[in-house]
Amino acid sequence: MRKWTMVLGMMLLVLTLILPAAAMADDIVTTKAQIIAGVSLRDQPSTSSKVLRLLKTNEVVTLTDYVTANWYQIKDAQGVAGYVSTHTKYIKVVSNTKIVYGVNFRNLPSSDGSKVIRMLNKGEEVLVLEKVNDSWYKVQDVNGITGYISTNSKYISTDFSVIKPKLPLKDEIEAVITAGSAYMGTPYEFGSTRNDPTTFDCSDFVQTAFWDALRVSLPSDSGSQGNFVGGLGPVVIDWTLLKRGDLMFFSSYKGFKASDYANVNVKTEPITHVGIYLGDGTVLHTYSIESGGVRIDSIAGKQWGNRFLYGGSVLR
Repeated sequence: MRKWTMVLGMMLLVLTLILPAAAMADDIVTTKAQIIAGVSLRDQPSTSSKVLRLLKTNEVVTLTDYVTANWYQIKDAQGVAGYVSTHTKYIKVVSNTKIVYGVNFRNLPSSDGSKVIRMLNKGEEVLVLEKVNDSWYKVQDVNGITGYISTNSKYISTDFSVIKPKLPLKDEIEAVITAGSAYMGTPYEFGSTRNDPTTFDCSDFVQTAFWDALRVSLPSDSGSQGNFVGGLGPVVIDWTLLKRGDLMFFSSYKGFKASDYANVNVKTEPITHVGIYLGDGTVLHTYSIESGGVRIDSIAGKQWGNRFLYGGSVLR
């Protein structure tokens, strides 16, 4: 009898250890995508890399990283990892959120005056497209129907590590600044390797902050970034009128005095530096090894105020 009691005790111990792990595994949320048309699964994010196999139409894969604007890192149903084109003719993101408790799927982002399309059931997977505000997400269900659900974590569990939902403008700005600030002190390297966050030059840093925060892909050099912002609409030539999160574009260093820049034409002067305006007369940027890498500097009365050409927002 004692022997059977010991055996039963061991079985209960094993179940105690296994069941929570199984429950945890069931709660893991991943970002999933569907293959729209046959596409190569490669061993590196390059068209010249080895093809592991052909992903077939309607296969569902797990997205594990958004490496560049052109490449996803994925894992197929058999656990084979590789890289695939992000082009929408080949792949479509279908979910990044799991319903953990039944929640109303509504036609408007409000519990008052909106209609319930249906109840989303526990275990269903949906795609969050946009955060409308702190209370509501805009989502798409497996049938392609778009509606709104509560952001409350008691109803849903999300994975925004790969695909970022559209945020309110204020939240997007803060997300970029938070992403950039996470690299404070990262060493400076002129001509740093893109997609390698161990060192930055000025434009690489700005590009990385926007990519990390929002998966917005900016040009890779400061001049092209300036042209990009200029192409979106009117720019600001008085830095005191900039808004938090705006990009600031600067000329080459010509001297410390304001008079050294008296003949600079903002329309023709080459852009040689870029940073993110934080408000309160400060800029988040990186510009030399000696300065310590990514840092925050004051603008007024400094070279940055004199070198400033124009600024504007990527996010509008």
